[in-house]
Amino acid sequence: MYLKRILAEHFLRCSATFPVVLVTGARQVGKTTLIRALIEREGINRRYVSLDDFGPRTLAGEDPELFLQRYPAPLAIDEVQHVPALLDRLKARVDQLGQNGSYWLTGSQAFSLMSGVSESLAGRVAIVRLAGLSLSELRGKTFGRLPFRPDRLDSNSADSEFGLLEIFEQIVRGSFPRLALPDAPSSETYLDSYVQTYVERDIRSLMNIANLAAFQRFLRLIAARTAQLLNYSDLARDAGIALNTAKEWVALLEATHHVLILLPFYENLSKRQTKTPKLYVVDTGLACHLSGWHSAEAASSGAMAGALFETLVVTELWKSYVHRGRPAPLWFFRNRDKEEVDVIIQDEGLLFPIEVKLTASPNRRDLKGQIALEKTGAKIASGVVICLTKQRYPISPTVEALPVSAID
Repeated sequence: MYLKRILAEHFLRCSATFPVVLVTGARQVGKTTLIRALIEREGINRRYVSLDDFGPRTLAGEDPELFLQRYPAPLAIDEVQHVPALLDRLKARVDQLGQNGSYWLTGSQAFSLMSGVSESLAGRVAIVRLAGLSLSELRGKTFGRLPFRPDRLDSNSADSEFGLLEIFEQIVRGSFPRLALPDAPSSETYLDSYVQTYVERDIRSLMNIANLAAFQRFLRLIAARTAQLLNYSDLARDAGIALNTAKEWVALLEATHHVLILLPFYENLSKRQTKTPKLYVVDTGLACHLSGWHSAEAASSGAMAGALFETLVVTELWKSYVHRGRPAPLWFFRNRDKEEVDVIIQDEGLLFPIEVKLTASPNRRDLKGQIALEKTGAKIASGVVICLTKQRYPISPTVEALPVSAID
C-alpha cells in the first residue's frame, strides 16, 4: 500500500535539474517506499540497491569503484550513510556522466551523512527532506502547489471531519507510515521498538553516549516539554546532566529529525538567535508514547492536551513547506507581558499570525497575542485560529477560525 506523498513532485523536479538527489529524514518515515514508488512511476530502467544489505554494503566499503561498475546509473542507493566513502567516488562518476538524475540517495543519520555530502557533492546534489505522513496525505487529498498560508485558503478548507476524539486518535497514533497500514501493529509496541532502535543504533553510532539510560530519560523529558519554551538549564537539572550535554543532545535530536526548534520573531534578526526558542517533537505519536499517553480518550482530557494539539498543528505547518522543498518560515511571538502568537508565517514581507486553540468555538478573546503583535508596528496580513471547528467562520475582519484539516 502506497500513500501518495507531497514531496514526490519536488523530488522529480530536482532529479531533472541535479545529477544527485538525496532524500533524508528520520527512521521509518517512508524514504525507501517513496524512492521505490518513484522508480515505478519514472518508467525507466533505474536500478535499486540498499546498503542495509550486507553484500552491497561490504562491496561499497571495500571497493567503491567496483560497486559503481556493478550497479551502473541511473541508480537509487538506499541508506547511503552506511558507507560515507562512497560519496567521493560518486563525485567523480557524476562528473564523468554529466547527466541529471543519475543517482537517487536516501539516508537518515544526519551528522555523518550531511558532512560527507557537503564535502563530496557540493553543487551536484539537491537535498530534500521527508517527514512522517501529513493529515492531507493520510486522507488522500489532492495537494496544492503552494504551501499553507492564510490568504491561500480555498473551498476545500471549509469543512472538517475531525472531532476531538478523531484528532486525538491521530495524535496518539502519530505519522509513521507503518502505523497507517491496515495490518499495522499496535502503536505502543511499534513506538517502543522504534525508540529502542533509535537509541541502540543511531545514538551509539552518532555520539559516544556512555549512559544510554540517561539519554532515554532525557527523551521522556523532551516529550513532556513539547510546545513549551526550551529552558536548557531546567532541562539539564531535571535530567541530571551538564548544561552543555543538554544542548548537545537537543542538537542531536534536531539533526536526526526528531525535534523542531521554533525561534521567536523579532525585527532584529540577531535577537531571534539569542532569545529562548520553543521545542516541538516532530511525531506526536512519539511524544505521546514517551510521555505516557496511550489512548485518545486519556490524551484529549489530560494535562498535555493543549500542547499535543499545538504540536500537531505546528508540525503540519512545517511539513506543508518542507515537503514542497521550501524552508519553513515559521516563528512565534511572545512579549514581556507573556502575550503570545503561537505561530507566525513570515513570507513575502508579510506576517501571517496563527493561533492554535483546543476548542471548537474560538472568539475575539483568543486574539490578544495578535493584537499585541500589531502594536509592534510589524506589517501583518490575514490571520487564523486553527482549532476544532467544523466550518470556517470569521472572528474579526482579518481573522478566521479554521479547522486543522485545512492545512495542506
